[in-house]
Amino acid sequence: MATPFGVYLHVPFCTTRCGYCDFNTYTAGELGSSASPESYLDALERELEMAAAKMAADGHPPRSADTVFIGGGTPSLLGAQGLNRALAAVRNSFGLSAGAEVTTESNPESTSPEFFAGLLEGGFTRISLGMQSSAPHVLQVLERRHTPGRPVAAAKEARRAGFAHVNLDMIYGTPTETDDDVRATLDAVIEADVDHVSAYSLIVEDGTAMARKVRRGELPAPDEDVLADRYQLIDDRLRADGFEWYEVSNWAKPGGECQHNRIYWVDGDWWGAGPGAHSHIGDSRFHNVKHPASYAEQIAGGQLPIKGTEALNAEDHHTEQIMLGMRLREGVPRSWFRPGADSVITDFIDRGLLQLLGDHLALTEKGRLLADGMITDILVAEES
Repeated sequence: MATPFGVYLHVPFCTTRCGYCDFNTYTAGELGSSASPESYLDALERELEMAAAKMAADGHPPRSADTVFIGGGTPSLLGAQGLNRALAAVRNSFGLSAGAEVTTESNPESTSPEFFAGLLEGGFTRISLGMQSSAPHVLQVLERRHTPGRPVAAAKEARRAGFAHVNLDMIYGTPTETDDDVRATLDAVIEADVDHVSAYSLIVEDGTAMARKVRRGELPAPDEDVLADRYQLIDDRLRADGFEWYEVSNWAKPGGECQHNRIYWVDGDWWGAGPGAHSHIGDSRFHNVKHPASYAEQIAGGQLPIKGTEALNAEDHHTEQIMLGMRLREGVPRSWFRPGADSVITDFIDRGLLQLLGDHLALTEKGRLLADGMITDILVAEES
């Protein structure tokens, strides 16, 4: 079976910076005249041309993209015309496989019925909208600036435009959030009639405005027991409405799974284009320079904007296959695990945290809450 191949495009622009976000993003005030959406798109087109040429020169056979995912940042700030131009650049360089999944993230406030209609016409097949919460006071703590009801309205507009696949992102465990806030957000998600939900526990990342507030005692740190309870609440409600988990933080209705993200989880290949984007091709992992101005400058000089490269050996692949694959509902083949982990795996099975599904070892419902620690324990045991 051929290794799946995806293309990720990173859009670094945001109107404001959310307090919890540590992504590679820049506001117009931070960039000044050093970069613009137009110069970004010019550079992106050239990077994709050079990327396809480099893969061919390195001996990789020509590969059409099975998936395309445009993330950020706030891709919808480019408008439908800019996003369609970015997709055309992928089509003109790597090409698109028949039936390719094409996703863009969007901020609900920078979308409209006309925006969605334009994307559908341009070849997009999937929309991912940032909701995070329906509670105004939670959005305020996150410094997330959108009208609480707008994500649901945007999702409905996307569906009416003809998109069969629409995702809403949730964040749970924000300080000041209550169980009732989570229930209200889930009510809104169900009302939106989407076929995919991503729900992530709040992580306070170093260097963010939220981290500084936690350090100063202005906000409490997320509580692990609360996070576990909220996860169970989310899982119960989504499953009652016809969703099933297929990755620890992702639920979908039948046929709604995100194929691009699966490429990451099954150790597939992808080229990441744009400032700060990361790539994984065969036995190589590399990333681009982060600042949009430096990114455009290097491309204008005729070179790929790659800042760092890491050669992956068999041990690296093994670790990634276990760490990522075990988060999937189907798990990974039992034969992938080394004998040193047998006693740890047996213990987890006896405790109801792991199960055998045919020849695969997979998380149980109970095990999902402890997945990261369990996977670490298994990998450590393999080396002992």
